[in-house]
Amino acid sequence: MTLYQMTPTRIITIYVAQGFMCLFFLFLAFKILKRDRKRLNVIFSGFYISPAIGFIINFIYAPLTDVSVVLMLNFLTNFFIFNSSIFIVVFNLILLKSEKAITTRKQLIIFIVYGIAMFSMIVFLFIPGFGVTFNENWSPIWSFPFFIYLLVIETIGTVSGLYLSFQIYKKFEDETLKKKWKFFIFGLSFIYIFMYGIFISNTLNIPDFRTIIGVVGLILALVGAYLMYYGVGRQIEK
Repeated sequence: MTLYQMTPTRIITIYVAQGFMCLFFLFLAFKILKRDRKRLNVIFSGFYISPAIGFIINFIYAPLTDVSVVLMLNFLTNFFIFNSSIFIVVFNLILLKSEKAITTRKQLIIFIVYGIAMFSMIVFLFIPGFGVTFNENWSPIWSFPFFIYLLVIETIGTVSGLYLSFQIYKKFEDETLKKKWKFFIFGLSFIYIFMYGIFISNTLNIPDFRTIIGVVGLILALVGAYLMYYGVGRQIEK
């Protein structure tokens, strides 16, 4: 296994920008779990912890050049980052229907089914021309079939999450809660825009566009993550 000389831009993008994002996500997850470790809080914190794990894996393989190792670790990075949307779906379902209606068994079924669908993207890595390759800077380049597959799976999660969020919003009668929940919806939308930006950036492989997505995405992710945390407010208090 060998290392390569990373460019200053790549170092800043991965270890500074994504590093700060990772720490911020873990900080918010800690704040949520510190307040209370009931199931609803654990599920909501999972939305932050899952992508943080993906970022950490990315930190590990970023300087490596063994294609097999990089491919597998890149796959795990994608899995943990993009699988995070299902946590919001389950979180919203519980808020909308209650834990009695959305039992532990139902929650596990949702997590497992979506997880299997997301994990199945590994199949593309074994089909030449259908998976992920890397450019001269070892940034991932997605094939069109890989892009479409992830786009479909992720969209199932994002559309479900937003739909349920709006259903919850319509049930609130208290204007203060409705206002705070708007922040949650805006924050969730920012995160989803960031995710789709990554999809497009990795598929087009245009250096300038990658840089723009890196900068704009960082802002969207940080602001979106905080707005979601702020917007949930009293719903996850003891």
